[in-house]
Amino acid sequence: MTAAHVDHSSTNPPDDFSVKPVLTGDKVVLRPVAAADAAEMFAMIGDPEVTLFMGHPRSTLTEERVRAWYASRATTDDRLDLAVIDRDSGALVGESVLFDWHPADRSCTFRIMLGPAGRNRGLGTEAVRLTLGHGFERLGLNRIELGVYTHNQRARRVYERVGFVAEGVRREAMLRDGEPFDEVIMSVLAREWAVHHGRPEATHSPTP
Repeated sequence: MTAAHVDHSSTNPPDDFSVKPVLTGDKVVLRPVAAADAAEMFAMIGDPEVTLFMGHPRSTLTEERVRAWYASRATTDDRLDLAVIDRDSGALVGESVLFDWHPADRSCTFRIMLGPAGRNRGLGTEAVRLTLGHGFERLGLNRIELGVYTHNQRARRVYERVGFVAEGVRREAMLRDGEPFDEVIMSVLAREWAVHHGRPEATHSPTP
């Protein structure tokens, strides 16, 4: 997998997230989100599986608010919001995001959302690898973390596949229809990424 339109020749990471790259893999292209993506993103946010696994929004979402949000992403310098595009069809199938940036610690949080058309084909796994690769190799991050609820086992398997390590639990962090769910905190460190580049299974020696 390669990253297009990104200069990797510099050894000094940029000072912020103001550069919005296009990252190209075998199955997906990640490009900056835009206002024109709002209608499709709004539909994905309302998808039953997305609703089941994401936390409760802090305020009521409308398509107009979603459009204004995506229109403003190009000028942000403290986070990176990338649309996930299926290379085969050219369709927008989700988003991949680095946010909650702490410059002094060189750390941030990751999340990904995929609609129905982006699931079960390896698109999400590649999108995670591309985003983390950019975060560690271009932005100079030392730590990328995420939270995944315990009833979202499919997502957790993807995160483990690309090298995220579980490190703690926020007990009963979400109530869904009155039922509590724990949130597992997972992370990847730069020194780990430098060894496996999102494929930790390839670094394990086969058993004799």
